[in-house]
Amino acid sequence: MRIEMRKNKELILWIFIIGILFLGVLPILLMLVSSFSKGWNWPEVFPNNLSLRAWQYIFSRTSKTLEGIGMSFKIALIVTMMNLILAVPAGDALGRYDFKGKKAIESILFMPIIVPPIVVMMGMYKTFIRLNLTESIMGVVMAHMIPTLPYMIRAIAISFRHLGFEWEEQAKMLGAGKFTRFFYVIFPFLLPGIVAGSSLTVLISFSQYIVTVFIGGGRIVTLPILMFPFINGNDQSIGAAYTIIFAIMAILSLWILDLFLKRYYENIDK
Repeated sequence: MRIEMRKNKELILWIFIIGILFLGVLPILLMLVSSFSKGWNWPEVFPNNLSLRAWQYIFSRTSKTLEGIGMSFKIALIVTMMNLILAVPAGDALGRYDFKGKKAIESILFMPIIVPPIVVMMGMYKTFIRLNLTESIMGVVMAHMIPTLPYMIRAIAISFRHLGFEWEEQAKMLGAGKFTRFFYVIFPFLLPGIVAGSSLTVLISFSQYIVTVFIGGGRIVTLPILMFPFINGNDQSIGAAYTIIFAIMAILSLWILDLFLKRYYENIDK
């Protein structure tokens, strides 16, 4: 009886795993096939004609795809660095200290996670016009920081909460200065939170379309700016090809961050 129950549980587990893999892989395969088709309309099971037209367009000079990819990475990198500068002291205060009004400050800082960006878009746009930040990279960076900074603060605050004060106080008693304590005691504890917050920051920054359109005014061209018109339009092949490139960018960014984290801890172990 127990053997049969174990076999049934294993069968259900395998069915669940295969189902998850199927649901995860199938959309990618459909996008890949669609990117090599001239047209794939309902109710056709497979496209009638295959073509490299979509990929030829994407890698042509007129498409500005490489410029869009470079701009997306550039903005995401600047946003991540700016978020780190602000999130480390904020995370320290929220993670290790208790003070009056802490809950209210947390609610304000984490409000962008709850409130959709479109709600504050018009107010942000008018403010940025007065500050002469529209149609500029810095304006887009600041706009991307609004939905991403709360995730970075949250991740680093959790790391500070687990760190506490004990390790830092012991290092201080042994004569370590501020910078020594930060780089050799605090930073190793913060690194997982920094990587987690940076991963979310990069992914969210990559996916920003409406914010970039409003604040960038069409002059700051990122990959979503190039991608969404084809997805919403009639050329599904080019839209599918852009979607695949977007997915590759996201996976590559996460892989680089994961590789950095592994290399760092390998060097510590040595």
